[in-house]
Amino acid sequence: MKKIMMMAMMAAAATTAFAQSDVVKNAKKLLDKGEVEEAIKAVQPALNTGSAEEKAAAWNLLSAAQYKKFSDIQAVKIENQVKQANNPVDEAGMHQAAVASLEAAMKCDEFDAQPNEKGKVKPKFRSENQKIYQNGRLQCINAGQYLYNEKDYAGAFKAFALYVDSGDSPLFTGMDMTQDQYKAEVAYFASLSAYQDKDYNNVIKYAQIAAQDTAKAKDATEILVFSKRETMKTPQDTLEYISMLKEASQKFPADNRYSAWIGDYYLNSNKTDDLLKWAEDEIAKKPNDKFGYTYKGEALRLSGKFDEAVECYKKAFEIDPTYIAAAYQAGVSLNSKAIELKDQLADKKTGKLTVENANKIKAILSDAKVYLEKVRELDPDRKTVNWAYALYQMYYSLGDNAKAAELESLVGGN
Repeated sequence: MKKIMMMAMMAAAATTAFAQSDVVKNAKKLLDKGEVEEAIKAVQPALNTGSAEEKAAAWNLLSAAQYKKFSDIQAVKIENQVKQANNPVDEAGMHQAAVASLEAAMKCDEFDAQPNEKGKVKPKFRSENQKIYQNGRLQCINAGQYLYNEKDYAGAFKAFALYVDSGDSPLFTGMDMTQDQYKAEVAYFASLSAYQDKDYNNVIKYAQIAAQDTAKAKDATEILVFSKRETMKTPQDTLEYISMLKEASQKFPADNRYSAWIGDYYLNSNKTDDLLKWAEDEIAKKPNDKFGYTYKGEALRLSGKFDEAVECYKKAFEIDPTYIAAAYQAGVSLNSKAIELKDQLADKKTGKLTVENANKIKAILSDAKVYLEKVRELDPDRKTVNWAYALYQMYYSLGDNAKAAELESLVGGN
């Protein structure tokens, strides 16, 4: 009985192997006849059954079919360009086939590199596939660009990431893949696609690859910062985010955004003491840093130290005479100082000022007016700051009714 069962099992195994071989052969016949889609469908049952050798053959056939699909569509596209024709082109299908063909070739190599029944590794398909995909993998870049432009960010990521990862695939064993001029840039676009798809783990993975290249380090750092900002949940995340900003600011001093983001974080989080300390550290490191002076001014203003704040804003505007934010804050802080001083100097009973004290207030307001008028000159359309009410109030306080009247329509639109 046992002998009969063993014979039955052997017969079943032989039948399975025969069926596996037939599936691949039939798929190849379809491919040879140009029936590409039919070949792709026909080979599917053989991809995950049978021996490693049989699976390798099936995946290799699938790779060949997908590459043929890509090549056929590409040929129509090229013909259209050359002959200025308008034959229909499945461009999405072309790019998807390019990606699928390389994926299948790598899967083929995974099985092709496994030891045979004698324990030896003798890949049958690697050499030929190396010839095809050493340059053929570049089509993944084209696919990624197309899919990204189509806003298929998951598909774009898959294409870009495949290009990057395939360079380390055993498929290319024996070939020097280290001199890859595109790897860093494609890794950056893989991270950018992942960011658009909110796939933050892959943002980090591929941005870190891109950052290893000095030419892409700045862009990669930016997207790492963006990703961290999007995913902050715990106090530890916040500390890491600020640390990243400080490191980026130091590494790329010409990019002022990192300093601005640090300052904005402390400012918006009401961390006035931290803001002051950080700003003073920035000024010590970079004496001509307009952001350092501006944020120090903000910290001092929030602490009610208007005189010191104004001096910081004035210094920032001196460093950069086009820096609208500093000029505006200088103007409004001087106005706040004038209001505070007026309350201090006014008669407690009548609320009136002496001529001398009124002139002190007027001098401060006149100083404020200089800065607010400069803001108006630099930002006439109020795109950066809405200066209209502050300047209107200034003219009104100084008794310049004519100029105040000129701004009434703008103030009414606030």
